[in-house]
Amino acid sequence: TLKINPEQTFKITCVSMGNPHCITFVNDVQSISVDEIGPKIENHPLFPERTNVEFIQILNKQEINFRVWERGVGETLACGTGACAALIAAVLNNKTDREVTIHLQGGDLDIQWANDGNIYMTGPAELVFKGEMEI
Repeated sequence: TLKINPEQTFKITCVSMGNPHCITFVNDVQSISVDEIGPKIENHPLFPERTNVEFIQILNKQEINFRVWERGVGETLACGTGACAALIAAVLNNKTDREVTIHLQGGDLDIQWANDGNIYMTGPAELVFKGEMEI
C-alpha cells in the first residue's frame, strides 16, 4: 500500500522490466487523474530513482484497460514495457490469465507471459513520421 497524501492510498504491485514499474488496479482508468496522481507516485520517496506508473482496469480474464505515466515524461499513449509489467502484476494478483489484450490509448497490444518465463508482446508497427534533415 502506498500513501501519497492523507486522503489517497493505493494498493501497488512493483515490477522491473529492466526499468521500474509501479502498477495500481483501478475501477475506471478514464476517471483517474493521471496528471495529478502519476507524478506523486513517480516521485514518492519509496522510489529514489523514480518509477513509471501504470493504472490498470481489469475488464475480464483476457482484457485490461491501461493508462501510463512514464518516468520523466508524463502521460503517454502507450508503453510496451509497462504493458508487460501490467500483465505480470495482474497474473501475480490472480486477476487475469497469462495471455491478454491490453487496450492503451495508442492502440491494442497482445501480451503473453509464457510458462518458460518469457514475455511476448505483439502489436502494430506504424510509420508516424518521415522527414529529411540536413547536417
